[in-house]
Amino acid sequence: QVQLVESGGGLVQAGGSLTLSCAASGSIFSRSTMGWYRQAPGKQRELVAYVNTGVNTNYADSVKGRFTISRDNAKNTVYLRMNSLKPEDTAVYYCNADPSTWPYNTYWGQGTQVTVSS
Repeated sequence: QVQLVESGGGLVQAGGSLTLSCAASGSIFSRSTMGWYRQAPGKQRELVAYVNTGVNTNYADSVKGRFTISRDNAKNTVYLRMNSLKPEDTAVYYCNADPSTWPYNTYWGQGTQVTVSS
């Protein structure tokens, strides 16, 4: 049974920082691209950042230079360090595992709320 468990969300003032964590159970982590997505009220879920098994990263333009994604394969955990937070970063943040080998089922965490006050 694969589970992704996010933590680290909360309320922060604009300009502040938060670090999100996503711990994966099972054998999926090492063979997956791990991503962070977010969904604000009334908006579609969007990709924030991802890191593949080769530790290559990619970021949405809106977070480049402010957010950093990283993974610790020994701990089966992916992180999202968020600096210089803005009110428009307010959303529920979801962790995603997208395997590059069979079986190709993708998995989502339950989400963690990030609220940035102005």
